Amino acid sequence: MPKRIQKLGEIAYNLWWTWHPEAQRVFQRIEPVLWEEVYHNPVKFLHRVPRQTLSDAIKDRRLLDAYDRAVAEFTLYMSGCDNDNDKPWFQRYANAWPTHKGPVAYFSFEFGLTEVLPMYAGGLGVLAADHLKEASDLNVPMVGVGFLYLQGYFRQRITEDGWQEADYEHLDFEQLPILQVRDEAGAPLVLCVELPGRCVRFNLWKAQVGRVPLYLIDTDLPENTPQDRVLTQRLYSPDPDTRIKQEMVLGIGGVRALRALKINPAAWHMNEGHSAFSTLERAREMVKQGMSFEQAREVVRQSTVFTTHTPVPAGNDRFPKWLIDQHLTGLWNELGLTREEFMALAEDDGAFGMTPLALRMSAKANGVSELHGEVSRAMWQWMYPNQPVPISHITNGVHTATWLARRMRRLFDEYLGAGWYARLDDPATWQLVYEIPDDELWAVHKHLKRKLAQFMRERARAKWVTHSQHPVQTIASGVMIDPNALTIGFARRFATYKRASLILRDIPRLLRILNNPARPVQIIYAGKAHPNDEPGKRLIQELYRLIKNADTAGRMVFIEDYDINVARHLVQGVDVWMNTPRRPYEASGTSGMKAALNGAINFSVLDGWWREAYDGTNGWAIGEDRAYDSPEEQDRIDCESLFNTLEHEIIPLYYDTDEDGIPHRWLQRAKASIATIAPRFSTRRMLKQYVEEIYAPLVHRSDATSNEHLVGEPMQA
Repeated sequence: MPKRIQKLGEIAYNLWWTWHPEAQRVFQRIEPVLWEEVYHNPVKFLHRVPRQTLSDAIKDRRLLDAYDRAVAEFTLYMSGCDNDNDKPWFQRYANAWPTHKGPVAYFSFEFGLTEVLPMYAGGLGVLAADHLKEASDLNVPMVGVGFLYLQGYFRQRITEDGWQEADYEHLDFEQLPILQVRDEAGAPLVLCVELPGRCVRFNLWKAQVGRVPLYLIDTDLPENTPQDRVLTQRLYSPDPDTRIKQEMVLGIGGVRALRALKINPAAWHMNEGHSAFSTLERAREMVKQGMSFEQAREVVRQSTVFTTHTPVPAGNDRFPKWLIDQHLTGLWNELGLTREEFMALAEDDGAFGMTPLALRMSAKANGVSELHGEVSRAMWQWMYPNQPVPISHITNGVHTATWLARRMRRLFDEYLGAGWYARLDDPATWQLVYEIPDDELWAVHKHLKRKLAQFMRERARAKWVTHSQHPVQTIASGVMIDPNALTIGFARRFATYKRASLILRDIPRLLRILNNPARPVQIIYAGKAHPNDEPGKRLIQELYRLIKNADTAGRMVFIEDYDINVARHLVQGVDVWMNTPRRPYEASGTSGMKAALNGAINFSVLDGWWREAYDGTNGWAIGEDRAYDSPEEQDRIDCESLFNTLEHEIIPLYYDTDEDGIPHRWLQRAKASIATIAPRFSTRRMLKQYVEEIYAPLVHRSDATSNEHLVGEPMQA
């Protein structure tokens, strides 16, 4: 790197850039075509950019000014200050714990930090990443633990017949914004987890998320057996034998990784039950030091929180007990338990349940929305006969800076007052949205819609030149989208309960709405079904076959290979965000929060977060806030509600414009959406709530957690 811009290397290896678009634009200015070719990966970019291009860059005064601003902001941020030189929130929080007590250890099976690191399958991973980013912004002591997947999540390819096919690509870790963790001798750190007759060895890689480190486990080592090397190959193996070994490596190996790094957490947070074996490993350490299991269990409980995201019993991991016998024989002896006592820790209707284990080993547990909390308490009531179920709720949020369009942020900078971002969870901050002139808000929104249309056209062009796509698929990918027409977005996992096909119950009515020459409507779909979810894949096929039909006139679109980059363009560029889950199976949902930040208006079933957010002025509801007698009744009522609201409220409001083409009444609703949703459904509010209601009470009420600091060194290979 030329000395004048050598700090770009440091910025490239800190995922701070993922929520600072001005830093990304520095790389883009150097070589815009290459920046797109490497799919916004700054490490790969710096590996490939010609030296002469860098030499030319340092002669560009505007580029250097942008570089200097980015470096100054990054340096100030990493020094532990906010941009206004004030201390971050946690340092000003009255009940903050001292740093010597350690960070919160946050375990998750997936992290959706950026499209560059495809270590996520959906909302769970994106939420986990937003959690770490907000911890960095607030300077909450935190460390993340997860997996580094060799093949990431699959790349989606849709055939001409609409069938989803999965492609897997091997990631080159040296080209990613991660660094391998090394021991004191400079060699890659190698740790291990015992499995029957062998030890699974693993390396660690570090992704720096602003001020928060994220450690990622990698078992793809030559000294491991082939079946052990693939444990960190792909997300969510459907094979129970592989899955239990993955969860052992995440939970047990994650604890050992933190011990090897001499990180002693003050609290432990399990994001879903996949890492619940971590509680048994921590208890085993203390029993080995002389505690009884009950003493060790209480120490573990008093420093542990479990967040459940699954509102249906079938979605929680359960293993047959013979599989536990096969892989965990001997652990109950190390814990001082009989086999029966050990199995009772996770008893779940004759199986070994990871959620019951997590609940029994945690002092705090929460769902991710108010309704999901109610559903979770009912679902797990059998564990707590004749007593309240200890599951509260903290509704999810989104990391504002990650999902807010750059143009929209500049508008907020102008009208929300200096330092608004530091006050983004204060509802009063957002009342100033109503002061934004309609013509300015509409101009930004129209720009973002044009940007989305251009994005779809360029993706279609790139696919077309490969000669691998039928012409009708090119039409289906969005080349005929009109940025001036009312555009609805629907993007999420294609699980059947999300009812992507609800609108297909009345196709003639749908086609009349789409093709109204005076008031046309467009619907853009995106999303993946799990590779083993045959009903989900059939749902995509059913939808895709209609999209290809010429009767839709190119006004229904399916964007292939949904990822964070596609999501960013969609939530920033649509007018309406539609969500049709079968209530009450949407634990929370967060995509609608991201869309609302950017001026889109939500149109959703009253489930998850939207049940709390909807107030009659900030969007539209599909169906009613009640339980239904049958799925068929719910589908019928929700479908009728969807079409009636769309025809009689949404479409007329959008096309009610003045002589300059500005829909003032629409923009009033858009402003109400921003003002009511942005502060309440941000990770700023969410993480403060975790700190105030869960993390700080756990750390302060139990000095016994310090006993965990006395454990021995982890087993190294």
